[in-house]
Amino acid sequence: MNHIYLRRRRKLHVEPLTGAAGAELSTLGAGVPHLAMVQKEVAQFGFVLSDSLLDRLRILPVEQVTQFLLAVRKDLQAMVGAHRVHAPLYPGFPREVLALSDAELYLNAVRHYLSLRRMPSAVGQRPPLLHGKVPEVIELGTIDDFNSIFTQLASAKSSLSAQDKEDLAWFVGHHGQAVFSLLPAQVPFKENLALLGAHLLRLVPGELTLMFLHTHITTATDVLRLAVALAGGDVSLAAPTRFASMKRAERKLLLGLLEHIGNLTEDMRRWAERWKRLGKVLHPGEFAQRFPKAFAAFDVVRNDKPFVSFNSRIEVLLSDGNADAAAQELLARPGEMARRLDHLLRTAADPDAVLAGFAQVAAKVSTPVLLQVLTHFSFRGRQRLRSFFPKGDVANVFAMNAAVAPLAVELVTGVAVVCESTLLERFASLPALGRCYIDPELRHHLVPLAQRSGSRSLRTLVRGSSVPMPESPFVRLFLWWMNGRSRTDIDLSAVMYDDDFNYLDSLTYYNLRNYGGCHSGDIVDAPQGAAEFIDLDLARLRQMNVRFVVMMLTSFTMQAYCDLPECFAGWMARRDTGSGEVFEARTVVDRIDVASNTQTCLPLVFDLQERRVVWMDIALKGYPRLNNVHQNLSGVSLMLRALTALVKPDLWTLFSLHARARGEMVGSPTDAQTVFSVREGITPFDTDRVRAEFL
Repeated sequence: MNHIYLRRRRKLHVEPLTGAAGAELSTLGAGVPHLAMVQKEVAQFGFVLSDSLLDRLRILPVEQVTQFLLAVRKDLQAMVGAHRVHAPLYPGFPREVLALSDAELYLNAVRHYLSLRRMPSAVGQRPPLLHGKVPEVIELGTIDDFNSIFTQLASAKSSLSAQDKEDLAWFVGHHGQAVFSLLPAQVPFKENLALLGAHLLRLVPGELTLMFLHTHITTATDVLRLAVALAGGDVSLAAPTRFASMKRAERKLLLGLLEHIGNLTEDMRRWAERWKRLGKVLHPGEFAQRFPKAFAAFDVVRNDKPFVSFNSRIEVLLSDGNADAAAQELLARPGEMARRLDHLLRTAADPDAVLAGFAQVAAKVSTPVLLQVLTHFSFRGRQRLRSFFPKGDVANVFAMNAAVAPLAVELVTGVAVVCESTLLERFASLPALGRCYIDPELRHHLVPLAQRSGSRSLRTLVRGSSVPMPESPFVRLFLWWMNGRSRTDIDLSAVMYDDDFNYLDSLTYYNLRNYGGCHSGDIVDAPQGAAEFIDLDLARLRQMNVRFVVMMLTSFTMQAYCDLPECFAGWMARRDTGSGEVFEARTVVDRIDVASNTQTCLPLVFDLQERRVVWMDIALKGYPRLNNVHQNLSGVSLMLRALTALVKPDLWTLFSLHARARGEMVGSPTDAQTVFSVREGITPFDTDRVRAEFL
């Protein structure tokens, strides 16, 4: 369990010694030298143990402390990427690259590409590293706090990342029947409900699981998502699923769930093609007498029989220019009305009546949707680009011109007032927070509304959020990968742009030195794993008018990252590029697993003017004939513009609404009973808690 606890909460559970045996062993516990050794080992990876955790270790036998250290060291190595050997093409990097002439680099590159082997080179001695990165603190935890991770994951009101889904499955498998005592009263997000239901059916079959499903599954789409989850497909329904044959008991379960659902046919027609695929393995005709309602709905969907749905009526009204009538119909579907509100206000003959109608039903709209509507209207007309993250397991971004038809200021302000007052009233019913301090830095952290395509990373950041860069004068990017089914060449690049997003240059396999940067050399084969590095001299880059540096990974040999055994990347904050080891775990600031079904990945961008790192974690679509930086420049530039101009709900706004509704805001954390900040109290990295308790 501690590997999950450490990764998600930066906490560890250590069972205390109790009773007479505990008192006796405490006198033989680990001494100061052993504790110092533990602290020093942990510090190698950029972490320190809290006083309370050290006090717990102090009374344990030395053998137990040793086992604890071995386990924690293994987990920390994997978290920062130190579990692999990082050997660059030029082992004396960066000195060796900087010392070679351009001609030598060219000849070495030619020889390297012809032989497909690494260049031999002696490794020189390096002085000890002087680093300035602030270490992260690992606290002492409890079993109840650890189990709350599962409850908060199940309570999340937005999608879960791949890592979240794995951890959810671990809890179900580990706890068995006891997991039902940890379940929340509601599982509000339907994708997560499907995943949880599938895990329960596989790992904890029985009456309790059946009762859970019949209680929580309320729509036909819920049933479809459950079937997709059982088949290992995409529960967001963004991609079709290949359904294998099902056991008779599974077919009866799914058809039985459908039989008790209202608006069945209309709901099934929303995903008609998905239901046609599923119908081929469910064989509803075999159970026509037992489940007649489900059979009749399948008959309409599979045979394309005429049926007028709610959404089709809305589309007809809008296409006929009758937005006022459409708004009246949409009062029955408040969430759908909220999503169409801008269009309705622009096209209705009586927009004031539309706004009044929305005010009547706003209380029935979910918190995430209200936050998005509030943000949209608060920034309406001031956006350069509108960015969309489509559903699916690959993080793509679509960007378009944000120009929209003007709306009366009174309408725009009115929508914002309705959303804000509704949220304040909703939050006021929650437990009091007392005096609240909200760190202004939280304006740079976005609300975790869609994490389904988020990559595993050392720090959980929401796409589009930004964090300050350490004061270190140098940044070292790193990449590590291992061959897939054949030779695999992944390239690490740094692409540079000025203040106006004009492309300047790139550091990549065909351009090892420029703009105060240095590339460690291109490795084109990684049977045992390979590493590439790029050093960036931040002051010199700014002197040369570089504003943005985009970190870019490209699969030159065209394999998708999901087909590789392992691939990860990140960056280190360095005070001296020539000190320490090439890969120094304690200086790693961010580390991201690259495992998406794509060939080009943009993990992050450095804004050198603001000295901030913007988390991108997105993929470029399309497959150029030659997969390198030059072939992808237009896509990189668009993604850079989209992510730096992103307008999405931020945590400062969300927490401020909570503080106003159930507490009072104060100007100092020392005066507060509840602290929202980036380092203490409730932080942006507590995504489980934010999704469960504040959305």
